[in-house]
Amino acid sequence: MTTVAAAPVTGLPLRLSAPEPGWELTADVCVVGSGVAGLCVALHARAAGLSVAVVTKVRADAGSTRWAQGGIAAVLDPTDSPEAHARDTEVAGVGLCETAAVDVLVHEGPGRLRQLIEWGAAFDRDPSGRLLLTREGGHSADRIVHAGGDATGSEVQRTLQDAVRADPLVTLVEHAMVLDLLTDADGRAAGVTLHVLGEGSADGVGAVRARAVVLATGGMGQVYAATTNPSVSTGDGVALGLRAGAVATDLEFVQFHPTSLWLGPGVRGQQPLVSEALRGEGAVLRDGTGERFMLGVHPMAELAPRDVVAKAITGVQLRDGVPHVWLDAREVPRVAERFPTITASCRSAGIDPATDLVPVTPAAHYASGGLVTDLAGRTTVPGLYACGEVACTGVHGANRLASNSLLEGLVFAARIGAELARALPPAMPAVVAPAVPSGLLDPAGRREVTDTMSARVGALRSGAGLAEATGRLAALAAGLGPEVPPGVAGWEATDLLTVAAALATAAAAREETRGCHWREDHPGTEEAWRVHLDLRLDRDGALTVARRPVGTPVVPPW
Repeated sequence: MTTVAAAPVTGLPLRLSAPEPGWELTADVCVVGSGVAGLCVALHARAAGLSVAVVTKVRADAGSTRWAQGGIAAVLDPTDSPEAHARDTEVAGVGLCETAAVDVLVHEGPGRLRQLIEWGAAFDRDPSGRLLLTREGGHSADRIVHAGGDATGSEVQRTLQDAVRADPLVTLVEHAMVLDLLTDADGRAAGVTLHVLGEGSADGVGAVRARAVVLATGGMGQVYAATTNPSVSTGDGVALGLRAGAVATDLEFVQFHPTSLWLGPGVRGQQPLVSEALRGEGAVLRDGTGERFMLGVHPMAELAPRDVVAKAITGVQLRDGVPHVWLDAREVPRVAERFPTITASCRSAGIDPATDLVPVTPAAHYASGGLVTDLAGRTTVPGLYACGEVACTGVHGANRLASNSLLEGLVFAARIGAELARALPPAMPAVVAPAVPSGLLDPAGRREVTDTMSARVGALRSGAGLAEATGRLAALAAGLGPEVPPGVAGWEATDLLTVAAALATAAAAREETRGCHWREDHPGTEEAWRVHLDLRLDRDGALTVARRPVGTPVVPPW
């Protein structure tokens, strides 16, 4: 079999072109992002007596958390066990989960869920007051807690926002796009530069000076033409981390949710999610002839891990030359009552899930990789932490288990809070880095990035396609120029190019099929590839890749 080597991507910027900061804020901790991870970090930092600035790209509720439908996985049933939850997580992760991180997740998760309830989160309960538990793909037991039927994320977001807004020592800065990391003379994180679209003193490019920086910026789904992620998910945190010298890992493992609502040919951007909780309540997948095609694919059929279901759907679409398959929820009891959000999305598209088949197709959903961290959320850059989807703690491996994402944010935010309380050093002056010649991607080039990623680095990949993708991305990087004026559109496009190049580079390097990384030219899963692929952006703006065996730490002591 012929392998086509992908050319390395070079010329990526080490700083975003922006004016010098014209204003600044000061806090003990700067949290970038306002989803479950960021807001929980802020609350735990405040519990430690630290002042916090939370900066967020648009509004506090504009990120991915509020869109989460399914729920939070946690062992609450006495017939279930953390060990069973760990096994399910590691099976989904196909050999790349870090056992210590998984153990932390499943053992500390129930306590963090109870804390969220103490903060005011109202989850669905039966008439006796017990939490209702459901099952999702890859889980061997009913352990998914949900709210409002299929509006769990909205309830989590409401709870955390209310708690943060009630604290006068949390400064919330909205409409603020993070640009680059500030460091002190020892190379430790000392704040961030950011651009605020506001009025008064906090407008334009400014800085937040802090003793620690926590990135909780979410995912990078907008690197694809079709995604379940909101428009703010442009990979800004991973791009910032790479520019700052942090190591990213497992970026090739992008989970494509099996069932997004198919809205028609050519529709781009955020697509409505059709949660697998619907399949957990009895919905089944059918091809164009009405046959259930998952029955012979996996013992769990429609409740197989997400990568298995997404691959099966893609296979049917390729076999039959169709853009979608059908989800049959007509036998789900009280579907409109149990799943009001999904029902509303379907009805807005002219579909009633109680009586009609629902057209669904895989869409980019979740980045299992990110900036590599240890169990305290520390990255390889001193003073810089990462939490949530922007981070790679090691719990997800090659494919995230359903409803482990909100749980990960809850658990590791608390661990970051404990580390901040234990080891936050005194503030040191930030050093203004010398200007680095660089340019921005013309916003018009953003479409070429997303089209390239969707066509060549999507759910189905090949060596030839990946080589074509990295070639196109390298050409875009070579064309970065100072003629593009600084601004949100150019900064976002440049961040997308950076994370796209890193993702495509990792995907080209991994010559096997594992989890949600599917190489048609390397269909087998190989023990030799049971490694993490660590990516760095060197000082020449080139991406480098290194293998790291599972179980080998990469974050040095600070």
